[in-house]
Amino acid sequence: MNTADQYVEAIYLEQQIENGPVSTGVLADRLDISPASANDMIGKLETRGLIDHEKYTGVTLTDKGIARAREALETYCIIERFLTNILAVESFQTEADELEPVIDELVAERLDTIIDRHPDCPDCFDPETDACCYLDIATELSDTNEQRAD
Repeated sequence: MNTADQYVEAIYLEQQIENGPVSTGVLADRLDISPASANDMIGKLETRGLIDHEKYTGVTLTDKGIARAREALETYCIIERFLTNILAVESFQTEADELEPVIDELVAERLDTIIDRHPDCPDCFDPETDACCYLDIATELSDTNEQRAD
């Protein structure tokens, strides 16, 4: 189940790729849900003032939606860095997707104190790779695993 934050985050990232409105189909594909489910949440997000939806054109985030998406993406980045840098979790993206909805602001702030998050966050996030552009996944995981072996 995807949360409102995951939707606005997905719209934010797809807007960067598309350089414009995001279609329901693209959003549904990114979140691995049905277009009907995407449409349902789009209506809710529009009611909350987070997006503007124009039929046959797509959705765009409002200023309020952009702010919320950036906050959600920052939390995701914190979780992602914690999972890779500290715990050396190879399936960090799947785990981060599952943890993101249950990590509150206080926990995210505390995790942030023990990770090496890039100061550009969340602008460091690459929508094409769906990961931090500064994160050298293979190197970080192998370095962490080597440290644990010592």
